[in-house]
Amino acid sequence: MQHEKLHYVELPAVDLAATKLFFQQVFNWSFVDYGPQYTAFSDQGLDGGFFQADLCSNTQHGAALLIFYSEQLEQTLKKISAAGGSIVKPIFSFPGGHRFHFTEPSGNEFAVWSDKYLE
Repeated sequence: MQHEKLHYVELPAVDLAATKLFFQQVFNWSFVDYGPQYTAFSDQGLDGGFFQADLCSNTQHGAALLIFYSEQLEQTLKKISAAGGSIVKPIFSFPGGHRFHFTEPSGNEFAVWSDKYLE
């Protein structure tokens, strides 16, 4: 924890169990449940949690975009697809690297970027 630095993020989840399983399978996250409507994760670059909700976090609706880094972009994309994620923007280039966007089973949108991707 650092004074006046980002410390925690909370995201909605339509299906907490499916969201937890997805992040466990793809990114090897572990969770601590705080009742049936909240689960927390830590040691992932930014600590946070998912709360039960009927909404999801999506950039089309103005939500912030959380972006993962990967040294093996295509491998990460394959893991996401195999675990039930949906690729909503295929790999594209931008100044500094390449990235893609995906949604997890609750519909929250994330991105993965790499500066090591070779076309």
